[in-house]
Amino acid sequence: MPVVGLRIDVDTFRGTKLGVPALCKLLKSHGIKATFFFSVGPDNMGRHLWRLVKPQFLLKMLRSKAASLYGWDIIFMGTFWQGPIIADKLRHVIKTAHDDGHEIGLHAWDHYQWQAKIDTMDSESIRNSIKRGINALTEITGEPPSCSAVPGWKCNDKVLIEKSGFPFTYNSDCRGSGIFYPTVDGKKIAQPQIPTTLPTYDELIGRDGITNDNYNAHVISLMKPDRLNVLTIHAEAEGIACLGMFHDFLDRARNSGIEFVPLSKLLGNTGEIPCAEIHPSNIPGREGWLACQSIN
Repeated sequence: MPVVGLRIDVDTFRGTKLGVPALCKLLKSHGIKATFFFSVGPDNMGRHLWRLVKPQFLLKMLRSKAASLYGWDIIFMGTFWQGPIIADKLRHVIKTAHDDGHEIGLHAWDHYQWQAKIDTMDSESIRNSIKRGINALTEITGEPPSCSAVPGWKCNDKVLIEKSGFPFTYNSDCRGSGIFYPTVDGKKIAQPQIPTTLPTYDELIGRDGITNDNYNAHVISLMKPDRLNVLTIHAEAEGIACLGMFHDFLDRARNSGIEFVPLSKLLGNTGEIPCAEIHPSNIPGREGWLACQSIN
């Protein structure tokens, strides 16, 4: 039966405040441990509104009914002034997820800044952003995060090099098909990548006949016992607006014999780990480039 690494991205203040407690409660009722990647700095996600001028992003917002899915407080957060520091206001939520036994990783210090400006960020800015996030999570949980995952799968060679200077056991910065060691200029980075292999809710919904009524069955059909399965959900979607739907998803998965585990558990199920490069690419249903594992 398929084993699925369950990755939960927490992008915003609202997702942390409402989505994380709801998901922790639901996961506990199913006896599931997952990996939470937290954004811990200012929530400035409303500044993405400028991207509405891009037809592909506007289409995604309309197709996924973003305003009802995420809430207007997320849509406008940080638009006119800096948003709240998540780690300061909601440290108890992050601590509870840690104390519940979930794996805690770093998503970002400033999710918006990383996703919007990574193309122009220099190595020092990248390093400082990672360090600020690590320090915030360490202060809350009492231990440094063992893993990280960049926002929006926005990763490049500079990011890989800077992350290698921190004691992450693994990173999950790209889309792909199998666990691998990334290479930069032919040199191996000694932190394995565990890529997301399955599509996300906002990539699928409203495309190719996928609706809320058949979404769960479709995603479960994509999970296979003979391959790496990594599912990324979002606290802002599956933890709030789609919580009931995700509850049904977990029930269906259990009945199908699917086992969910934190991403680190997948490292024990792999043999020799190959090397591969990452390259920017596009995938259906998502605007802009994403880091993707090269296929040899």
